[in-house]
Amino acid sequence: MEDIMGQWVTSIMEQFGYLGIFLMMTLENLFPPIPSEIILPFGGFMTTSSTLTYIGVLSAATFGALIGAMLLYCIGMLLDVGRLEKIVDRYGHILRLKRSDIHKADEWFDKYGYWTVFFCRMVPLLRSLISIPAGMGRMNFGIFILLTALGSIIWNSILIGIGAVLGENWHHVAAFMDVYSNIVYAFIIAGLILCIIWYIRRRRKEKL
Repeated sequence: MEDIMGQWVTSIMEQFGYLGIFLMMTLENLFPPIPSEIILPFGGFMTTSSTLTYIGVLSAATFGALIGAMLLYCIGMLLDVGRLEKIVDRYGHILRLKRSDIHKADEWFDKYGYWTVFFCRMVPLLRSLISIPAGMGRMNFGIFILLTALGSIIWNSILIGIGAVLGENWHHVAAFMDVYSNIVYAFIIAGLILCIIWYIRRRRKEKL
């Protein structure tokens, strides 16, 4: 399946050039199974085997990432705190959530959300999904775009550069990114487990 996906992505890029890169990066944000670790390194390789330039590929990829992020931000805006409160009022006893939990989460994103948006742009999968809570939290749109652009430029420039250096061996980047992704996911899972443990201990202390 991954080989088929990769072949489809690279064929679109070869056929449409900058436009293909833009479209693939937009879709990559909306549909995470389309991996940027194929799009960007192959784009880098194309700078050595076609008329495409590094700046052109970087610009097309970054604009595509921005459009995808903006669309997900808008989706997040439809899932505001008010709607979540209604869900909690109805199903909170099942989910073990209270309105106060929703407000605490919203306050946390207001406090740390800016840096979260920036750093998550360089984390597989999360680089796409982080746009949704940003929209939910009504994060300042200008700052959201700025941090998304900065994070995307760093991520894109590195992978495009590696692809250009490796040339025909650009596909080796995918193997390295699998290791990187697994390490990141392990840290995320560990963080979630620690949060759950902290939450359970806090609830037990409240009952005492």
